[in-house]
Amino acid sequence: MIRDLVVCSEEDDTRTHKIFGALEQACYEFDLSRPIWLDANINEFKRHAKTRFGSDNFVDAIEFDYLEMQVIEE
Repeated sequence: MIRDLVVCSEEDDTRTHKIFGALEQACYEFDLSRPIWLDANINEFKRHAKTRFGSDNFVDAIEFDYLEMQVIEE
């Protein structure tokens, strides 16, 4: 693992908006372009509340294997 980040959202918003907001914040923190959600990412996220964005998901070249996003609920 190169870096990690936990984003907490207390906003009164939909789960989908919270996920997109957290991903946007992570990309800003890591100075990355936002990844493209492919069908495989959407299906994996629906099943496991977790997905990995690899080089195919980014327009720019990335210097790591993948960016993993996971929802952790209390």
